[in-house]
Amino acid sequence: MILIGILFWVSVLLVLHTYLFFPLLLKMLSAGKKQYQLVFSETDELPEVAVLLAAYNEEAVIEEKIRSTFRTNYPRLKIALYIGSDNSTDATNVIVERLKTEFPEIQFFPFAARTGKIGIINHLAQETKASILIHTDANVFFDEHTIFQLVKHFKNPEIGLVGGNILNQEVKREGISVQEKAYLQRENLMKYQEGVLWGTMMGAFGGCFAMRRANFVPTPQNFIVDDFYLSLKVLEQGKKAINELQAVCYEDVSNQLSEEFRRKVRISTGNFQNLHTFRHLLWPPFTGLAFSFLSHKVIRWYTPFLLLLIFFSNFALLSEGWLYKLTFAGQLLLPATILLDWLLKKKNIHVRLFRFITHFYGMNLALLQGWLRYRSGVKTSVWTPTKRNQ
Repeated sequence: MILIGILFWVSVLLVLHTYLFFPLLLKMLSAGKKQYQLVFSETDELPEVAVLLAAYNEEAVIEEKIRSTFRTNYPRLKIALYIGSDNSTDATNVIVERLKTEFPEIQFFPFAARTGKIGIINHLAQETKASILIHTDANVFFDEHTIFQLVKHFKNPEIGLVGGNILNQEVKREGISVQEKAYLQRENLMKYQEGVLWGTMMGAFGGCFAMRRANFVPTPQNFIVDDFYLSLKVLEQGKKAINELQAVCYEDVSNQLSEEFRRKVRISTGNFQNLHTFRHLLWPPFTGLAFSFLSHKVIRWYTPFLLLLIFFSNFALLSEGWLYKLTFAGQLLLPATILLDWLLKKKNIHVRLFRFITHFYGMNLALLQGWLRYRSGVKTSVWTPTKRNQ
């Protein structure tokens, strides 16, 4: 029983570490620290940038995306927008062709067959000679200062990648958008703090980040999550990755649990691909890079297995005293709130705490399913975007 008790408490502490202790430690260590101060000013000679966009059936958002790109205060002559349409079957191609007459800076590549985002981005990156590549998604809209705030840090030769601050404006009580928005805000802050402390932001959000073209490495064709792959490749090359909270852009946040679950399964599959590729960065273990990678990502990715270990070891320890009976009752009660949340939702009653519990268990189930997909082998990175404007 001693070994089972150790297994139980180690598993509990690991879950608490990734979700509670590590964020608190980041907050404490980063208090009073500032972002890197060697930056371009708006009067400096700024580098040319290429905005890379893979699009599939994005007729609902593609025009606003293009217009937001060219509304920024970054010098117009320094921006080129590279769009690859992944054999879109809606009006995406027609809209882009029409806007090319208004924005000659658009370089358009309509693909005749489904290629996947990875293949398109790899192709677009080879088409440009710009020194800075900005990766973005069709439903992520820039504000006036986004591009400059991303690019300003590349005056510092240590910086290889800069993540943007994606904000979600519209949330709805009846879905999971409140919970997803809270999760993304927390992630943005943690990534900023990692960058301030060690220059080891653990993966840019794919909807908005910039990197040096010199540090770009084509993502393997069967990979799914290219933003994390590119972020870790930059760190592997000895450069720093940071998050710039002033590089604000806007995205419609997921509201349907089924849509977000599908997206999380896909991301989870890619996460385990990346873990296998970059597991060597966990050693030596006492660097900021290894500590961030383990604490922020690896333990979280394995939380579904830790939850299972906690449950079954707790069950084996029920005869060891009232504490284990209490913890086991808690483990039965928390998942039961998912059913209660579903029943209340049917009555149009939305309890935020219950929805957070539903979100937590749903996303951990997605992690588990993603691991199973990874273990069965990934043959293609062709994707279907999350439904827009939910």
